[in-house]
Order: sequence, then structure tokens, then C-alpha cells
Amino acid sequence: MKIPFIPMSERNSRAVARHYMGLGERFSKFFPGLNYSLRQAEFLIGHREWVALGMYSALVYFSISFSALLGILAFSKMELARVLGISFLGGFGVGSAVFFYFGYYPKLFVSKRVKSIETNLPHALRQLLIQVRSGMSLYNAIASVARRDYGLLSHEFRDVIKEINTGRSEIEALETMARRNPSLHLRRIMWQMTNAMRTGADIGATLKEIVDNIMAEQKVEIKNYGASLNPMALFYMMVVVIFPTLGIVFLLIMSSFVGMAFDIRMILSGILGFLLLFQIMFIGIIKTKRPSGV
Repeated sequence: MKIPFIPMSERNSRAVARHYMGLGERFSKFFPGLNYSLRQAEFLIGHREWVALGMYSALVYFSISFSALLGILAFSKMELARVLGISFLGGFGVGSAVFFYFGYYPKLFVSKRVKSIETNLPHALRQLLIQVRSGMSLYNAIASVARRDYGLLSHEFRDVIKEINTGRSEIEALETMARRNPSLHLRRIMWQMTNAMRTGADIGATLKEIVDNIMAEQKVEIKNYGASLNPMALFYMMVVVIFPTLGIVFLLIMSSFVGMAFDIRMILSGILGFLLLFQIMFIGIIKTKRPSGV
């Protein structure tokens, strides 16, 4: 798996980052569960070395940002101390952002994997159910799902097919996928299937029950999602419409009574910038709250 934000090739970056392994051990405490997230994300690297890579990358980006700002501000009429201070703060901000993003990247990557898997899971299980009920063997049904475009879920089923082709049983291959997969939803379903296969139960009936449960859960999640949109829409209207309008009116009244002069263009620019940032954040919140598979 490719490591993000490293300034050089992975081999050279890891060679340099080994000098920061001691600090990596100390600063890894800022990111609890990092080692577990790295294993789930399939990054073949330990948590100490990962944090050391983050520190090295942050230091490089700090140096680049500091030098760039220093070169730009050197042509201004500001004092040297102020130029150095602004350059240092800008570089420190960029370096800190890179370091913390690096630290939380495995968890974010795992969350994206889980979202991708659970979004395609109902469709893949319906295909398995239809093909098993039509008389196809479970192996051929899994192979058919692996050939379809279900994103990471198809990749997981391809790994199952590879393990079965090497001589492992279907139960062992499915259990291996359940153990290594970060999606608790998929792991629970795989355990239900393997338990049914061990007891000799009808796998078609088990899949039918699993699909029915998923559909019922999705209906509940969609209902809860719709209910949560009402207060969020009210909050959005208050922040985007009511507060800016009342704020501008209040400032106009204050300027007329007190006699204070306000730079209305600067105020409007600040309000527009805030609203743009707020709407981007609001859209992100709506997307993260959307149920999987919808």
C-alpha cells in the first residue's frame, strides 16, 4: 500500500525516518490504536516507524513552507522579526497539519474501506442468494461476485477464491476473510454463513435471512437518517440565513446610533468566507451520516 505525503521514495524515506524511531515511540501515544489501524489498512509497517515517517515528512514540509514564505515576504516592507515570525508560524502550521493527518490517515483509510465494503454488501449478498437459490454452488457464486464490480468487496472475495484454490476449505477461507476485514458488519455475516455451513444448514435459507435482516436494518437507518435531517436543516437555516442577516442589521443600527464606522466590504467578505467554509463542512457532515448501502 502506498504511503501518502512522503517527500521521497518510500525506501529512502523509511531509511531516513529510522533515525526518529525513539521519538516515534513517544509521539505514537498521541494516536491510540494506531498499530491495529495499520494492520487493518494493510500497511506493512509498525506504529513507531509510521509516526517516525510522519515526523520526517512534517519536518520536510515545515522547511519547504518556511523557506517559501520567507522568500515571498522578504520583498515586503515588513520588519525582519515579523517576517521570520510569520514564516515560522506558517511552516509550523503546515508541518503540524501533515503530522496529524499522517497519524490519523490509517484510521481514515480503514473507515473508507469499511464504507466501500458495506455500501456494496447488500447488492453482493442478493447476487449470492439468487445464484445459490438457482442451484449454483457456493464456490461458483462467490467467484461470480468476485468478478463483478463491487469495489473492495469483490477484492475480498477474490482473495477467498485464491485461498480455496490453494486447498483450503470454503469455511476456512471465509473465516480468514472475516478475521482480517475491518467491517464488523461483514465479519458478523461471514460468521453466520460459516456457522450454518458447519451445522449443515441450508445456506440459501441462511442467506435469505441475512438479506432480510440487512433490508430491515437499512430501513431503520434511513428512517433515523431522515429524522436527523430536520434539526440539522433548522441549524443550517439559523447559521446561514438568520444569524448573518440579524448580524448585518445589528451592525447597521449600531453604526447609526453610536456613530462608529464599519468597513462593510470587509465584514461582508468575512461573512461570505465563513458561510463558504460552513457549507463545505455541513456537506461533509451530511455525507458521513448517510447510511451505508444507500
